[in-house]
Amino acid sequence: MFNKILEFTQNKTEYLYENSLFLQNIDKLIFASIIAVFLASTVMSSDVIGFIALITVFLTVVKLLTKRGEKLNCYNFELWLLAYFMIVIISLAGSTLFSLSLKGFFKTFTYLAFYASTVQYLKNNKEKTPLLLGTIGVCVGFEAIIGFLQNFAHVSEISTWQDVSNLNPEQIMTRVYGTLKPLNPNLLGGYFVAGIPAVYGLSAYFLNNKKIKFACITLGLALLSTITLFLTGCRGSYIGMMVIMAGMFAVSAKFLWQNYKQIYLSLIGGVIALGTFAVLLSSSLRARVLSIFAMRQDSSNSFRFNVYQSSVEMFKDNWLLGIGIGNKNFREIYGLYMKTGFDALSAYNIFLEIAVESGIFALIAYLGFLIILIKDAVKFILKSTDTNAVIFVATALISICAVSIHGLVDTVFFRPQIQFVFWTMTAIARAFIKLI
Repeated sequence: MFNKILEFTQNKTEYLYENSLFLQNIDKLIFASIIAVFLASTVMSSDVIGFIALITVFLTVVKLLTKRGEKLNCYNFELWLLAYFMIVIISLAGSTLFSLSLKGFFKTFTYLAFYASTVQYLKNNKEKTPLLLGTIGVCVGFEAIIGFLQNFAHVSEISTWQDVSNLNPEQIMTRVYGTLKPLNPNLLGGYFVAGIPAVYGLSAYFLNNKKIKFACITLGLALLSTITLFLTGCRGSYIGMMVIMAGMFAVSAKFLWQNYKQIYLSLIGGVIALGTFAVLLSSSLRARVLSIFAMRQDSSNSFRFNVYQSSVEMFKDNWLLGIGIGNKNFREIYGLYMKTGFDALSAYNIFLEIAVESGIFALIAYLGFLIILIKDAVKFILKSTDTNAVIFVATALISICAVSIHGLVDTVFFRPQIQFVFWTMTAIARAFIKLI
């Protein structure tokens, strides 16, 4: 039905499209607006980033209505995503705090509409994928350089970012936070988890295309970004980085295992040894890593456990449709369940957050989307003989998996800087996957 409406409007506006300089160059404008979203993410507020994303959405709608041949279609994992969005709308309608939930809904709409716009753009512009990844890589590199310099400047904490009650002075880490707003090392760590795969992916892409100079530059930038990730002190991003490394080794086995088995195994062993040595060498990093396993003895861990318990109780009381989407809505309702002195902005787990905000069926729909996307991407990586396409899909898949695993213990997933990278990676995977 939608495609018939689009065909009707395209026929009516055909003359306008063929004689309009603006419409003839609308793909260039869409691409520029997508790039602007990533660039703005490094220094601008959430409202500004969202506004630029809506420009991308607006331009895409204009293109759909005027350019002959443009159509909408859904892959099977997108049907699950559509189901999730429809359930969110129902949850919004049933929310007791409708006005607050409406704000959260607009954010979700912006993210998903940006995803749909990026998908529509990449349908006929797959060759722009390296430029999209390159832009993300430049932004990640910029944050890596800033964060690396902040470490040597020993920037002070803006708020209480780590439990130092049981630490010696030499074990207290200078947690870097870059330029992302609001300034927070966990946000920077999550941003690195989402974006670092793009830098490693670009290095592999340049290497595959015999551009050794660019491959070396991007690999150096990727290593610097990895180092800076650990300087954030974000323990969730440490876990995410482990997922990234595991994903890269798993994908590289497709190309190296048969002919370079010894080199491949030596490389894995070397990376593990280097990582272990780095943790043992730095007392502050060692203390930060070990605090992951401190359970209730670490105040940050204890805080999260309290939030999890309260959020589960919220879900039990609102399991069908949730409380309504949005962190402001969550905070209002959470006040009725929280343990004294443990206020929270979110559930600190993206899947629990979805369940609390929009109910059990929204969680099922989102998990369905994620599982089928991962399954189709893995199938493509295993069967495709197009090395560049495999690199792009693998890059997207590793980013998506790493962000999702990081999201089990943190809430920065819902920040626009990470959301727009996540949905762009999903769009890249969608553009190349050929369902079998």
